[in-house]
Amino acid sequence: MQIQVHADSSVKAGQHVAGAAEAAVEGAVQRWARRITRVEVHLSDVNRHKGGADDKRCVMEARLGGLEPVAVTHTAATLMDAIDGAAAKLHKSLQSTLGRLSDR
Repeated sequence: MQIQVHADSSVKAGQHVAGAAEAAVEGAVQRWARRITRVEVHLSDVNRHKGGADDKRCVMEARLGGLEPVAVTHTAATLMDAIDGAAAKLHKSLQSTLGRLSDR
């Protein structure tokens, strides 16, 4: 499984943030790692220079072999909170999607 972290120009995302994003993704999808080919993480600041509450956004998109991609979005006051929230949503979404397939 490949994990790619992308940040737009309004976000100061160094190695620390990229490492945290990779760790959050690995923790969220470890159960289905064999079925996932790639996870893309996109970090952005919704308001850019204006500031404000809940203006950091994290979008995670998991590419599953033979299935449509699963994408989730979470906004929060900090990048770390946005990453953690998106990882939790990704876990729930994958659990729902892949759970339905195994029920068949």
